[in-house]
Amino acid sequence: MLYNAPHPLEVKILSRRFHLENSASLDTYLASDGFVAFKKAYEMTPDDIINEVKTSNLRGRGGAGFPTGMKWSFVPRSSPKPKYIVVNADESEPGTCKDRVLMENDPHQLIEGILIAGLAVDAHAGYIYIRGEYRYLIEVMEKAIAEAYSRGYLGKNIAGTNFNFDLYVQHGAGAYECGEESALLESLEGKRGIPRIRPPFPAVAGAFQCPTVLNNVETFCSVPAIIRDGGAAYAALGTPRNGGTKMVCLSGHLNKPGVYELPLGFNLLTMINEVGGGIPNGKKLKAVVPGGSSCPILKAEECDVAMDYDSVAKLKSMLGSGGVVIMDETTDIVKVALRVMRFYAHESCGWCIPCREGTTWLKKMLQRIVDGHGVPSDVNMVNELAKNMLGRTFCPLGDAAAMPTISYVEKFRDEFEAYVRKNPIVSSELVSVG
Repeated sequence: MLYNAPHPLEVKILSRRFHLENSASLDTYLASDGFVAFKKAYEMTPDDIINEVKTSNLRGRGGAGFPTGMKWSFVPRSSPKPKYIVVNADESEPGTCKDRVLMENDPHQLIEGILIAGLAVDAHAGYIYIRGEYRYLIEVMEKAIAEAYSRGYLGKNIAGTNFNFDLYVQHGAGAYECGEESALLESLEGKRGIPRIRPPFPAVAGAFQCPTVLNNVETFCSVPAIIRDGGAAYAALGTPRNGGTKMVCLSGHLNKPGVYELPLGFNLLTMINEVGGGIPNGKKLKAVVPGGSSCPILKAEECDVAMDYDSVAKLKSMLGSGGVVIMDETTDIVKVALRVMRFYAHESCGWCIPCREGTTWLKKMLQRIVDGHGVPSDVNMVNELAKNMLGRTFCPLGDAAAMPTISYVEKFRDEFEAYVRKNPIVSSELVSVG
């Protein structure tokens, strides 16, 4: 995939090598500060590395936004068990495709971030779990790993140090559920990809029931810049409690869709109109999905907002994984809700009843409304069923299906009711009552 042309408003930290010739090669990486951060981290104590990451205000870029340094600090380094680094490259959130371009264009940045995490928690082995649809990236990562081994940047005595680390690629089968960290670990171990009951959390009992650091690709790719330039410098790129830049996937009704790197706190309307080139054909903005299909939708009047975790949370939505989907005034929100629910009903692992049955019945009810067979009570029923799913599932997939559905109904209720009025039976009853 070709990365889109740089935009002058971008702040290129993770993507600064993307336009270099042979950007995925080790020689290109070494010629542009590659592994400088690893060598610096090797001279630091594990606590110093973790504190630098804490200072950076780096929050997990996979969706939840949990502080990365704090997550690493939970790993019991004194444990006699081996520790592991696991990379979540199961980028399965609809609307999101930034980990893909990071691996394709700069795989050695990911490898360096993994090694620094290994130094921080005394881990000497790691796994990159790549989603099934990204099979072509397995070749990219395996080539990069082979290069790193051949040049002494993986294996024994890395870069002339006494640090040893082995790295492997594992691919999934394309299950959305395996983007959830505990289901990913189950799949990594060769078992069915279903969520674990927590606690214990992966930091204590992760891969093979050993202490594990598990973050997504973009999170690990952010680490070399943090160590190289300092956590405070990285934090200053964003807003308070939201450090650094974010890879943003702009899609939908835009003149210039693509993957862009922008500082956290960048205004959403500016992102749409200036970075994304505005909405085609003079259409008006209707709504935005701010971080992937699992995020509650924002109406046009809510979009003058800083795109960071805390600001978007105040609107009762999420920054999520960076999948920003733009919808113009022609968009049928009811059909959007149905399309999203078809996805979640299909991808539910079926392990728990609220998600398995809830997504199935939401899909059926939404289909009935779209088909013109809905009745007035269906709109409330969709909303109430979604609310009853919240917080009652083993993993966040149930919430991921419920939260956007609630926002669709509550913010665009008139569109659902308009579909119900198309039902000939309901229409005739309304006429007779009138």
